[in-house]
Amino acid sequence: MKKINDYRKLFGVTATATLAELKTIYRNSMKENHPDKIQDNDEAKAEAEIKSRMMIEAYHFLVSIAPETTEAQLPEFKDTILECGISDFNYKGITLEITFSNGSCYEFFNVQKNTYSKFVNADSPARFAKRHIYNEFVYRKTVNTEMAQA
Repeated sequence: MKKINDYRKLFGVTATATLAELKTIYRNSMKENHPDKIQDNDEAKAEAEIKSRMMIEAYHFLVSIAPETTEAQLPEFKDTILECGISDFNYKGITLEITFSNGSCYEFFNVQKNTYSKFVNADSPARFAKRHIYNEFVYRKTVNTEMAQA
């Protein structure tokens, strides 16, 4: 959640911000902080490049977890969690990344260590995830490994 909160703070938005609001704030911020606006000060230009990269990353991340994006991808997500098995998973910090047998990959945020431990030690990690992870945590779709390999 820290990453999500930091990105929201960067743009001054809340969890209820719409995609249109986010896009407007992002564009205005990029106009103000674009590195090409700075010509004669190399240090300031370098700072602006770092800030613009951070804003681009934050924008894409916030778009990927926005309610509209989640709602648009919900049918695909439901099909994946109901029809595909878990082929791999990775846990870093409080982010659980699950790869499914169809190649889809989702990140679930703010998954506490004790929940992850229960997931790993469950008789059926897929059943545990259906009950305690998929509908409980903010998630986003990441790379589809089938498409990445093509």
